[in-house]
Amino acid sequence: MPYTIPRPSAQQHSRITTITSSSSKASHGASCASVPPEVSRHHEHAARAGQCCSAVVQEIAAPVAAVWSVVRRFDRPQAYKHFIRSCRLLGGDGAAVGSVREVRVVSGLPATTSRERLEILDDERRVLSFRVVGGEHRLANYRSVTTVHDEAARGTTVVVESYVVDVPHGNTADETRVFVDTIVRCNLQSLARTAEQLAMALD
Repeated sequence: MPYTIPRPSAQQHSRITTITSSSSKASHGASCASVPPEVSRHHEHAARAGQCCSAVVQEIAAPVAAVWSVVRRFDRPQAYKHFIRSCRLLGGDGAAVGSVREVRVVSGLPATTSRERLEILDDERRVLSFRVVGGEHRLANYRSVTTVHDEAARGTTVVVESYVVDVPHGNTADETRVFVDTIVRCNLQSLARTAEQLAMALD
């Protein structure tokens, strides 16, 4: 159906302040306020006309080292992203910026493959970012940033994943956000289960 390309809003040009909170065993309550400034700056996306951006936060009852050990594996996203059927590196070793992977997604989604380039892998600050550079899917110009940090007061780990993406033709920005937020939220809930199981195994 035809639609009007939305004009970029002030919120899209500044730090994302609307974050959907979800949790596994950890209690609810993670928010933007719990994300340190040095982390939150990575989630600033300047969405252009015809794009949208959002973020999801997940609180996990596992040590930050266990969570980051799963997130940082650019070469193995299917360890917790269950919508991914397989992954192979097309270039690089998966740890160096510029590495490219091709993922194949499970049936039932409006996609078959996605080629993605590693933009940031910062082990000190625990930041991972990738950009979609090709493939057969509807999420053009998709860029994701994931940060992982301690929530010392709660004894948990907080993960924030934000993104910016083109709004596909025939869809609205709200429809696109709902769809992508759902995928991201499912991935982070799966990450919580995976990291919590890993932490228990290491005890």
